[in-house]
Amino acid sequence: MRRELNSRKWYRLPKWEDLPDSMRTDAVRPYYDVLAKHRGSLVVKRAFDIVAGCVTFVVLAIPMGVIAVMIKADSEGPVFYRQERVTAYGGKFRIHKFRTMVNNADRLGSAVTVSGDSRITRVGARLRDHRLDEFPQVLDVLTGDMSFVGTRPEAVKYVERYTPEMMATLLLPAGITSEASVEFKDEAELLESAENADETYLRDILPRKMDINLRTVREFSLGREFRTLLGTVFEVFLRK
Repeated sequence: MRRELNSRKWYRLPKWEDLPDSMRTDAVRPYYDVLAKHRGSLVVKRAFDIVAGCVTFVVLAIPMGVIAVMIKADSEGPVFYRQERVTAYGGKFRIHKFRTMVNNADRLGSAVTVSGDSRITRVGARLRDHRLDEFPQVLDVLTGDMSFVGTRPEAVKYVERYTPEMMATLLLPAGITSEASVEFKDEAELLESAENADETYLRDILPRKMDINLRTVREFSLGREFRTLLGTVFEVFLRK
């Protein structure tokens, strides 16, 4: 029986035969072969995540404390939003994000958020505008569930609708940012007029994002990831 992979050790690319059955397909194999040539880079990628994650956590500790107080003062509910997401090799984890919606928002609507969503709190709207709600994900980077750069972690119900080729994105950990997330930073506005946000996301937006994500796996390099980090800083923070 094939042993279960530890998704937190994604930097040690496993043998092909050890991958989950859902990933050991002809559609995934070309992507696996590309990453197999970059085993050293994957170790460097993880080392960078640990060092940069520690520095980032120290720098953001006080701002995150202030944000936590603002969230608690603004609305009832926990400080963090801990939805289950999917990362490397199909591993599941509970993501850390600052709560930007009313408590139990998942029960009141879609897993994706549209512009002007009535579930978003006053403080939450300000956090989302500058992506400050994603600061706590540095904790997920430090534990190894995420990386600074990688395909944004999707909810389980969306991963269950992946095509065989899309499964190749799970050869690497989920990320705080990616080329696709920069390209679709205004995703909420694209979904604003959708009658069914979930189905519109799956039919129109997810395939386009995954085309970009698959290309970044196919053309993986540390230099490309560094450029993505710089692009995120410019597009999300400096341009604002």
